[in-house]
Amino acid sequence: MNSSDTASNGGSSQFQIQESRTLPDFLQSVNLKYVKLGYHYLMTYLLTLCLVPIMAAIVIEASQMNPNDIHQLWLQLKYNLVSVVICSVVVVFGTTVYITTRPRAVYLVDFSCYRPPNNLHVKFKQFMDHSKLTGDFDESSLEFQRKILERSGLGEETYVPEAMHSIPPRPSMVAAREEAEQVMFGALDNLFSNTNINPKDIGILVVNCSLFNPTPSLSAMIVNKYKLRGNIRSINLGGMGCSAGVIAIDLAKDMLQVHRNTFAVVVSTENITQNWYFGNKKSMLIPNCLFRVGGAAVLLSNKSSDHHRAKYKLIHVVRTHQGSDDKAFKCVYQEQDNQGKTGVSLSKDLMAIAGGALKTNITTLGPLVLPISEQLLFFATLVAKKLFNAKTKPYIPDFKLAFDHFCIHAGGRAVIDELEKNLQLRPEHVEASRMTLHRFGNTSSSSIWYELAYTEAKGRMKKKNRLWQIAFGSGFKCNSAVWEALRNVKPSPSSPWEDCIERYPVEIVV
Repeated sequence: MNSSDTASNGGSSQFQIQESRTLPDFLQSVNLKYVKLGYHYLMTYLLTLCLVPIMAAIVIEASQMNPNDIHQLWLQLKYNLVSVVICSVVVVFGTTVYITTRPRAVYLVDFSCYRPPNNLHVKFKQFMDHSKLTGDFDESSLEFQRKILERSGLGEETYVPEAMHSIPPRPSMVAAREEAEQVMFGALDNLFSNTNINPKDIGILVVNCSLFNPTPSLSAMIVNKYKLRGNIRSINLGGMGCSAGVIAIDLAKDMLQVHRNTFAVVVSTENITQNWYFGNKKSMLIPNCLFRVGGAAVLLSNKSSDHHRAKYKLIHVVRTHQGSDDKAFKCVYQEQDNQGKTGVSLSKDLMAIAGGALKTNITTLGPLVLPISEQLLFFATLVAKKLFNAKTKPYIPDFKLAFDHFCIHAGGRAVIDELEKNLQLRPEHVEASRMTLHRFGNTSSSSIWYELAYTEAKGRMKKKNRLWQIAFGSGFKCNSAVWEALRNVKPSPSSPWEDCIERYPVEIVV
């Protein structure tokens, strides 16, 4: 991992975060300009909103007609061919325009998360012993890594690639490609087995991996492995950080709006082998301790026939990008000495950038998902404050009224803690994120899928439940995806939590 991606993952670690360096309380400082977003969506759907009262008036008028009125209307139309033709043309034309221009529904048929073999487990003691045996780290760096592991929220069953288990480690292009193949093919094999889909039916392939972009590309590796059709539309996303999984979903959604009756597969992963750091710059050592092997494959469809077998329907995707100066691309983890104790904290710059991206994201998403009662309360208090200089604080929308489940990127304990506080969530709302971090570590862009798999394994996903996936990444980006369950969802076979869900949740002591 490089330093810029460390900064990109929304504060992948939490270690002695001070009160003055937490995420800004963005819900208390919403700028009036964000209210304009609500009016943007109002104007977007103005025609629909205007047609609703017209249709209601027609229905009411029709309900008051007696049989004689209906007979007279029929006689008038019967002997007025021009009116009949015009009305028919208008109805047919309007119906055609509506059908051809409306957004196509995008369904999540199923998804699969890669479960590495047990021989890739790395316990804390093993991690430290291997770090010491490499001879690349001084005593200060070794102690630094030990404290990070203890305070990270990770458990003893996370995975590192095979090349990192060797003494000395053997990071190379060949080993990195082997890791990529194991993760991607492992997730895809399970996905194809669970869905019984013919790989030849896949029309769109999107692969995201930030730090490993070989030639031939990762998508080419998948096309060749599964003999996908020659005219498949394949895309590789690189350098997007941990939020790239949502970006890939958005890209696949856009392509599914153009290409009819097809499947899209999204593969989200990150590569550890090629990006392990051997040195004593402490900020660069943090990814070694937090990032772990993982990946996910997601099958999407725009076929109406898949509505009955799909798990979820995609409701909204919101992408925001905050900051364009160097601060957003530098590693802003800082080593600090607090009363003689060495620790790590997130710098004020990163937390400010992350808070700005998150604020923009949720204020964009709010008008789309919040109940009208919440929007009216928020708008009323904001207007009172801005126009009448009222001392009342802006109303904090309750996102728990819009979502039943939350999948917050498991980049680090600090991120989860701050979102739990700022969004006023309860412990059960962040349980999936904390347990994913404990069991699998920071798996980058695929972490939100391990969290969804946890929710399913617990049997908590019910029909009509809404899920909010929120991820952070380089740039600085904050991206959201909203899904609605189409049925009571059961975990798919070979779920990553299949043999351990009974042990969770566990108490995390740091």
